[in-house]
Amino acid sequence: MKNNLNKVFKVVTIIITIIIVIFIVYAVKEGIVNDKNKLINYISSLGIYAPIFFVFLQAAQVVFPVIPGGASCLAGVLAFGPIYGFVYNYIGLVLGSIIVFSLSRTYGLKLLRKIFKEETINKYLKYINHGIFTKVFFFGILIPGAPDDLLCYVSGISQMKFKTFFIIILIGKPLTLILYSLFVYFL
Repeated sequence: MKNNLNKVFKVVTIIITIIIVIFIVYAVKEGIVNDKNKLINYISSLGIYAPIFFVFLQAAQVVFPVIPGGASCLAGVLAFGPIYGFVYNYIGLVLGSIIVFSLSRTYGLKLLRKIFKEETINKYLKYINHGIFTKVFFFGILIPGAPDDLLCYVSGISQMKFKTFFIIILIGKPLTLILYSLFVYFL
């Protein structure tokens, strides 16, 4: 049963990844991901489907760290307001983080080397080798501006249990999102 569940999870992850790639190609071509105003206008044009799209976008920006995460977080707050913006950001980032952890756990260091620079990966591998990665991961997720997408990828190749990963994501992500929401609110 567990083996079949793993296969289903892998297939679903691959399908979601393909959909995300297609959207990113479209969004880059249209300039949606690089221009906050275009992103907000595009989100608003989706009507009742806007929250679903936005959650999907946030998950995609974790999986494909070429999309500026801070910009999409701010766009969510601007498009949906501070409370719904926070909720949609949070759901999308948690889902994206889980996908990244799973992809990394499945495909390992080979995947990381295709996405990140070798020297950057090696920096975090040192933390794994010294047994302090879980602490580094926690503070990296907690602190705004840290390379949290990279850390989610690295966590998948570490010995970290999914439960530990998930708890850190659930606890750590809200602080950053609250700070983004407050930043927009007080502009």
